[in-house]
Amino acid sequence: MKPDCLILRFGEMMLKGKNRKRFERSVMTQIRKVLGSFPDLRYIPEFGRVYVELGGAAYEEASAALQRVFGLASFSPAYHAPMEVEAIQEMALRMMQALPKQPATFKVTVRRVNKSFPYDSQRMNYLVGGYVLQASPGLQVDVHHPEVELRVEIREEQVLMYVEVIEGAGGFPSGTSGKALLMLSGGIDSPVAGWLAMRKGLSIEAIHFHSYPYTSERAKDKVIELAHQLSAYTDSLKLHLVPFTDVQTSIHREYQDNLLVTLIRRAMYRIAEQIADREGLSALVTGESLGQVASQTLPSLNVIGRVVTLPLLQPLMMMDKQEIIRIAESIGTFPISILPYEDCCSLFLPPSPSTNPNLRMVEKIENSMDFLPELIEKAVLQTETIEIVHGQMKKVSDSYLI
Repeated sequence: MKPDCLILRFGEMMLKGKNRKRFERSVMTQIRKVLGSFPDLRYIPEFGRVYVELGGAAYEEASAALQRVFGLASFSPAYHAPMEVEAIQEMALRMMQALPKQPATFKVTVRRVNKSFPYDSQRMNYLVGGYVLQASPGLQVDVHHPEVELRVEIREEQVLMYVEVIEGAGGFPSGTSGKALLMLSGGIDSPVAGWLAMRKGLSIEAIHFHSYPYTSERAKDKVIELAHQLSAYTDSLKLHLVPFTDVQTSIHREYQDNLLVTLIRRAMYRIAEQIADREGLSALVTGESLGQVASQTLPSLNVIGRVVTLPLLQPLMMMDKQEIIRIAESIGTFPISILPYEDCCSLFLPPSPSTNPNLRMVEKIENSMDFLPELIEKAVLQTETIEIVHGQMKKVSDSYLI
C-alpha cells in the first residue's frame, strides 16, 4: 500500500511558550526545504503538527528527507478513508493485512475530531476492531501492550488512518539557539558532538587543524567528508582548515615531556576562539567524553578549558563510547571516521601524557615560549575556509593573510 499523507509532529519546541510560533515557522521552513523536490505537496498546519498531502510523491524519499529535520519529533505515513464506517473498516483490514509481519496482538484507537460523526470514539474502537478481528484468525486484542496500534483520526472532511510512528531527529529547529564553532577532528566523537549541537538548535561552523606533511591530504579530505555528512542536516556548513604544523612542531621542539598534549590542546583552543570571534560565533563545541583519554580527565579539561573565555559545550561528556558509536552509525559519520587517516592530535604523543596537569606549571611553560602568540596569530590568518552548500563545496577564502 502506498501512503497518501504524512502526519508530522513537532518536538521539544512545543515547551517554548511564547516562542512556539517562531520555532514552528523555523521547522516548517526546514521541512519545505528538504521536501522541495516534491512540488505537488500540500501542507495543512495544526497545533503541534502538520499534515502533508503527498499528491503521488514517493513516500520513501520523503521519509528519508524528513529524518534530517531538527524539531520534528515523529511522523507517520497515513491513509485516507471516506467518512463511512464500512470504508473505515475495510481500510483498517487492508492496512493490517499489508503489514510486513503479521502481529499476534493489536488495538484500535479512534480520535473523533468531527463531533457530527454518528459514532463516538469508543463505539468506533469496537466497530473497527471487531471487524478486523473477525477477518483475522489468530489475531487477538491487547489494549495495554499491543504489537500494533491502529490509529484512526476522524477529521472534519475525511478520515486518516495509520499504524506506524517513525521517530524523527527531535530537538530544536536549526539556528534557533545561536551559533557555535565545532572543533572537528577525524575521529568518531567530534562529528557526533556537532550533530547533537545542531539538534539543540545551534547553527555550527567547523574548524579542523592539520599538520601537513605529518598528516596527509587524505586526512584532510576525510574531515571534509565528515563536514559534508553533517551539512545534510543544515542549509550550509563552513569548514575552517587551520595549518597547525608550525605551532605544533615549535611547541614540540621546545618541550617534549608529559604536558605536551595539554600545551597543544590549549594552542588549538586559542586559535579556535579567535576564529569564532571573527565569525561572530558564541561558543565552542568539542567532542570530549570524561575520562576517555588523558586530555579528558577532569583536571586536564579544567586546565585546557581555562585558556578560553567563550562557553565550552561538550555534549558527549557523560556518554560512553558505545552510545557515541551508535549515534555515529545512525547519522552516517561512523564509516568515514574509522578510515585509517590520522589527524594532528595523534602526533608527537609523549609516552605518559599527564592526567593531572598543574595550571601554574602549564602557564609558566607557555610564558617561556615567546614565539607562541605570533605563531597562533599566523595560523589564524592562514586559515583556509570552505563552505558546503546543499552538498556542493566552494572555497570562501585561501587565507586572511595579506
